[in-house]
Amino acid sequence: MGSSCLLSLTFCFLVLFNCCLAQIEQVTSQRGQQQQGKRRSQQQNECQFDRIKALEPARRIKSEAGVTEIWDENDQQFQCAGVVVIRHTIKQQGLLGFHGAAIPGCPETFQSSGQNSRDRRESSEDQHQKDQQQKDQHQKVRQVREGDVVALPAGVADWFYNNGDSPLVLVLLLDTSNAANQLDQDFRKFFLAGNPQQELQSQRSSNKRGQHEGESRRGQQERYRNLFGGFDERLLAEAFNVDTKLVRRMRNENDNRGIIVQVQHELQVVSPQESREEEEREREHQRRQGGGSNGLEESFCTARLKHNINNPEDADVFNPQAGRLTTVNSLDLPILRHIQLSAQRGVLYPNALMTPNWNINAHSICYITRGSGRIQIVGDNGQAVFDGQVREGQVITAPQNFAVVKKAGSQGLEWVSFKTNDNARISQMAGRVSVIRAIPEDVLANAFQISREDARKLKNNRDEVSVFSSSQESRRGRD
Repeated sequence: MGSSCLLSLTFCFLVLFNCCLAQIEQVTSQRGQQQQGKRRSQQQNECQFDRIKALEPARRIKSEAGVTEIWDENDQQFQCAGVVVIRHTIKQQGLLGFHGAAIPGCPETFQSSGQNSRDRRESSEDQHQKDQQQKDQHQKVRQVREGDVVALPAGVADWFYNNGDSPLVLVLLLDTSNAANQLDQDFRKFFLAGNPQQELQSQRSSNKRGQHEGESRRGQQERYRNLFGGFDERLLAEAFNVDTKLVRRMRNENDNRGIIVQVQHELQVVSPQESREEEEREREHQRRQGGGSNGLEESFCTARLKHNINNPEDADVFNPQAGRLTTVNSLDLPILRHIQLSAQRGVLYPNALMTPNWNINAHSICYITRGSGRIQIVGDNGQAVFDGQVREGQVITAPQNFAVVKKAGSQGLEWVSFKTNDNARISQMAGRVSVIRAIPEDVLANAFQISREDARKLKNNRDEVSVFSSSQESRRGRD
């Protein structure tokens, strides 16, 4: 059975964006510069390397209803970018964590009716009061589907439930260098329910040192618990106004199901189904608005947290012979402005290639979603730090200003790149909008010691934008 893939940005976003409620305000360019300045100061010594690798997950943790895989956060390319990459595979009727996002300070806006009939009539005042007491109230529950990019503010409680008929795959990017992270570069996941496995927590060197120093006094008996497990049960009982027996259940001390649990019956939540027509109206509204926001149009409690990048009709660049590129940034999803992250989906047809380019203002963390191909990455010394084949499920990082080129194999190549800037930009090296096209012929002729005719070929022989067909391959091969 096939899998669907949900691409999620989080900062211990679940996995991008950590911003607490008090910090959400109208964002100015100065604030964005401050966040990027913090990232640069934290990583200025982390991006000095001679070789980059395409990586598979380093740790695999099984739960009752799924699997969690974590890439090696000690790898230098992730430390350079200041990120952690995680992948959850959730079985049918599997529940991950605690995407309903519980945003602090926001009211419960979804209410159940207490009866099944759509056109319920109130039979009496007593029945009405009874319904009022029984009905559930909770914050908005958002439906997600393949191709969605989801952004969660920092520090919010979140959960994902798979109500589909195939496994749900969540690829999560945790931006540990985001300005909202006031701790350190080690990612931490704080659980409200269950007993998380120790392997889920950071394995970076600082944590390893702390574990080693305290190993003799902690011993092998210690287990990771949820946040309620550390409180006195009588205090919790008083806080919730419940008995201590219920509090002991909340602590989940004997729960060994892991972080993805099996729901025994269909999960019951209040969630209106969005029709295709409503989705189209929302997309058209966003086009008319141009993605802009004046700080009043979208409050934090009602903010859009997801944007789909899977629809070919929404592509920013399309070449019928080569493929397409689709970008989601703060113009499309305003909450990304607070998080300083964005994403791009790329689809290359068989043997097509993406123009050589470099990221002007961001690191790019590329997750291969389908197919295979060749990627080259060149550093500041003009040497290739990566030149090899990549395949589905691998992750590779292109640091800021490192030049990169992608070429699809015989089955095509698809990927999603997470960018460490809310409005990431690239500079293209070949094609109609490239830096080479912008330079005078005489400058190129003298710089490369070539004739003006050859300089003209460099500028004009490729008239495509961003994604190139392979039709001229044989001609290019003549040297």
